[in-house]
Amino acid sequence: MTGVDRRFRSLVVAHAVSAYGTYLNLIALSLFSYEVTGSALGVGAVMAVRLLSGVTAGLAAGAVTARLTRRTLMVATDLAQTLAMVMLALWASRTPLWVLLGAVVVLGAGNTFFNVALRSAVPVMVGQDDRARANGVLVTARSVATVLGFASAAPVISLGGFGVAFGVNAASFAVSAAAVLVLRPRTDTDRDTDRDTDRDGDTGGDAVSDPGAAEGGGEGSSPGRGGRLRRRVAGLAGPLLGLIALRGLDALASASHNVALPLAAHAAEPSDPAVFMARFWAAWAVGTLLAHQVLKRRSHGTSWGERAFAVGTCAMSLCFVAAFTGPPSPALIAAAVAAGFADGWTEIVYTSRLQAAPDRQRGRLFGLSATAEQSGFALGTIAAAAALEALPALAVVGVFHGAAACGALILLLLTVRRRDARSAEDRSDRSSTGGADHSSAAGEDRSPTGGDKGEDTHGTSTGASRLPGP
Repeated sequence: MTGVDRRFRSLVVAHAVSAYGTYLNLIALSLFSYEVTGSALGVGAVMAVRLLSGVTAGLAAGAVTARLTRRTLMVATDLAQTLAMVMLALWASRTPLWVLLGAVVVLGAGNTFFNVALRSAVPVMVGQDDRARANGVLVTARSVATVLGFASAAPVISLGGFGVAFGVNAASFAVSAAAVLVLRPRTDTDRDTDRDTDRDGDTGGDAVSDPGAAEGGGEGSSPGRGGRLRRRVAGLAGPLLGLIALRGLDALASASHNVALPLAAHAAEPSDPAVFMARFWAAWAVGTLLAHQVLKRRSHGTSWGERAFAVGTCAMSLCFVAAFTGPPSPALIAAAVAAGFADGWTEIVYTSRLQAAPDRQRGRLFGLSATAEQSGFALGTIAAAAALEALPALAVVGVFHGAAACGALILLLLTVRRRDARSAEDRSDRSSTGGADHSSAAGEDRSPTGGDKGEDTHGTSTGASRLPGP
């Protein structure tokens, strides 16, 4: 294991500790908000403020990461969240509403800023070739932290109260900040180097590179470079925007099973619904771990793109719907494991795909992604909660995940059509190039001058046409 690997894995462990505190705090903060506001409407308002601050931070994340180093942003957001949770822990018994709202704003924005900085910095920390493996490690660590955080929330709150729960969360953020300060991972590339990489059309992954951008990338003609840049942007924006839109739709669908799962747990095991939920999420976490184990044995992710993400989204939706059909316990566990596998697959593929973009674009891409994901989840939570008042859980989950599956099929169809069009264009380009070479060779054979002059004239031309592209 190299030094970089050790630093990155140590950083992942610290991030998992922070994620554990975050998921424990999700339950603690919901219950605490009810105590402070005294109504379900107040709890919803507090959660809405948190989500809205995350959405707003996603819109600003690209500009912030362009002005600050990612490491600085990660440390600053961890320290800000530590301070917010310390204030809640100290004022737990008499917290005014304005302090609670201020804390959730810091938590919502800080979580978004940190995740954007971390996800966009992964290719710099481990290299483009190892980014998929690194994303798998992150997904696995977060999945385990999710299960442990949810499972330990009840005993921590019952034994120590909200003050202890908030203190644990504050300590988890402090651990993450200390790890970044001590390990000092390299999170940013040289801007000039990245600009040269973008000009040459090398975006770190085969799925991102555009054929139009690859031809003559090093030429100095301004009109030619402008045309290639426009083609490159057009080829890059369409697939990535489609991915981000589907990710937002996936978040909307995921909100439905998160809201409906407690209802299913009470219906399946009314005497102990917590056991049902713990078993379900533990099986889901095992699936995400298996996804990482499978993907790390394949290629390093340079060829993964829209098709892999769309197929994974369809599989995930089908598995979650199957889990709400009331299957026997073994079948339910199998559906949860399969859903976790598809969830881990899509997370790793999606993140690796966005990370293949040039370094200077990744912050904006992940900021836009965070906005889409949190907006979709917020809208899905509200819509699913309202729909569950009149419809059974299976119908609600089926409709929401059916919409995500339809979106994935549309993206898959567009991807196949674009691939076919690109293949036809490549064949046409090769045919044109072959004709030009044949004409040149024919002209060389018919040259009346022959000798050294003809070899010099035509040899230079045909030799240049055979130079490999950048």
